[in-house]
Amino acid sequence: MIVFLPKFTSNKFNAVKKIILLIIIIAPLFAIAQKPDKKADKKAARKQRVEELRKRAAEGEIVFDKQTAFAIKLNTDGYGASLELGRMKSLKKANLYYLEIGERKHPKEEKITNLSSALSTNPFIFGKINNFYYLKLGFGQQVMVGNKGNKNGVAVSAIYGGGISAGLLKPYYLEVRDASTGRPKDVRYSDTTEHYYLDPGSIIGASGFGKGWGDIKFVPGLYAKTAFRFDYGRFNELLSAIEIGLNAEFYTQTMPIMLLNKEKRFFFNAYFALTFGKRK
Repeated sequence: MIVFLPKFTSNKFNAVKKIILLIIIIAPLFAIAQKPDKKADKKAARKQRVEELRKRAAEGEIVFDKQTAFAIKLNTDGYGASLELGRMKSLKKANLYYLEIGERKHPKEEKITNLSSALSTNPFIFGKINNFYYLKLGFGQQVMVGNKGNKNGVAVSAIYGGGISAGLLKPYYLEVRDASTGRPKDVRYSDTTEHYYLDPGSIIGASGFGKGWGDIKFVPGLYAKTAFRFDYGRFNELLSAIEIGLNAEFYTQTMPIMLLNKEKRFFFNAYFALTFGKRK
C-alpha cells in the first residue's frame, strides 16, 4: 500500500511556524489574564478594613494598629513607671508588651531625723538594711469590655499578663559615728555593723543616694497582673486612661528590707496608674 503525504511548500511551512510561535507567546499571557489578581484583592480588602476602622472610630470605638503608652503607678507598697507597646489583633483584643521599673517599700518604714546631730540633716529609716527595686519584662492582652457610646464616653478594657521580674537589693548605707574615733563614716549592714542599725543614737543620717549601687544583689522572679483600664480620651489617636489592678510577684529568694521583720519572697499589692500615650 502506498501512502501519499501532503507536500508542503516553503511558504506554507513558514506560515505554520509563525502560527505555532504565536500560539506559544499568546497562551501564557491568556492564562495569566484568566488568573485572579491577588494583589488587587488584598489591596481592596485592606481598603475595606481601613474604612470600617475609620467608621468605628468616628462612632467612638477604640481602634488602632499600634499603641505606645507610658504609665505612672502608685502601689500599696511602693511606686513605679512602665512603658507599654500594643499591637491590635482584632477589634476586641490587643497584645501588650511591658517594661516596668519601680521600688517596693516595707509597711513599717518611717523616716527619722536625728535632731541632736549637727553633722548631718539627712533623714534615715531606722532598721532598714536594703532598698528593694525591681525591673519587669512581660507580655499581656487587652480585651475590650465596653466601647464608648460616643467620643465623650469611657471605654472599659480588661488587662491581664505576666512575665519575668528582676529583684534588685541595694544596700541601705548609714552615716554613723565611729565608736573609737568619734568621726562619721558610712557603713552597710553586716554582722559586724548590726549594732549601728539597732542604735538610733549612733546614727547621724542616711548616706547619699549614690551609695551602694556597686553592691546590688540580683534576685530573679516571676510576676502576674490583672487590671481594668478606663479610657476617657476624646480622640482615638491619643490614649488617656486610668488603670486599677492587682499585682503578684514571686522571687527565688527572700527579700530582706527591714531588720526584726519577717522576710518574704511573695509580694501582693493593688495599684493605681495614670496612663497616657499615642495610637496609630
